Amino acid sequence: MSASGLRAHREASGIADILLARRQQAKLSDQIYGVVLTDIVQGRYPEGTKLPTETALAQAFAVSRPVIREALARLRDDGLVQPRQGAGSFVLKRPASALLRFAPIGSIADIQRCFEFRIAVEPMAARLAAARRDEAVLEKIEGTLRSLREAIRSGTVDIDSDFAFHNAVAEASGNAYFSTTLNSLEQSMKTAMLLNRQLSLQNPAQRLDLVQSEHSVVYDAIRAGDGDAAFEAMYKHVQDARRRVFDGDAPG
Repeated sequence: MSASGLRAHREASGIADILLARRQQAKLSDQIYGVVLTDIVQGRYPEGTKLPTETALAQAFAVSRPVIREALARLRDDGLVQPRQGAGSFVLKRPASALLRFAPIGSIADIQRCFEFRIAVEPMAARLAAARRDEAVLEKIEGTLRSLREAIRSGTVDIDSDFAFHNAVAEASGNAYFSTTLNSLEQSMKTAMLLNRQLSLQNPAQRLDLVQSEHSVVYDAIRAGDGDAAFEAMYKHVQDARRRVFDGDAPG
């Protein structure tokens, strides 16, 4: 191998090592996220209490402080803890214990990262759908809403129609990349939808109706051809769906 080829090989190997280290770190932070989340749900850290310091957590888990910092940042992004300058991180909210019954704790971090990605993708698909809609795609979206309304009336969980609604909006964008992306996320999205609807069934009269009304607002904006409203409605819906995972017994 030439000197330049050897150098390129070493550089490629170095990049691979860095990427592997990052993946391993992300996995560790997800594991710690799950453990601390479980402790919060089970009441070990009640609302208003201070979590152990980054140093103490790093020692307890035998990891570096950046790994702990990443796990805490995710808990903060999920609205569960709040950092206070010079004082540490405090628990803001205790999710309902049903969260641990319906979702394997190791999957919750993945569910939340999927929500983050969807928030970046689905609102733009809705905006384009409003600009490119036709009667055929509007009827398809409305059909998924009818199926969801029937499921609510019967008190059942219909994640297939829920996913079909989002996929129909993606297809209505006229850009195949959106629907291809959502189809690749189907299993992750359905896992999150099932979790949300199972939690909603703990308080069905309010939460399921609220979710359906969010879908209807998205559809109405698309039908009206209002791209900005469609973008905002889809953004709010996905963001609120993410929030509801940790809403405990709150109706919204």
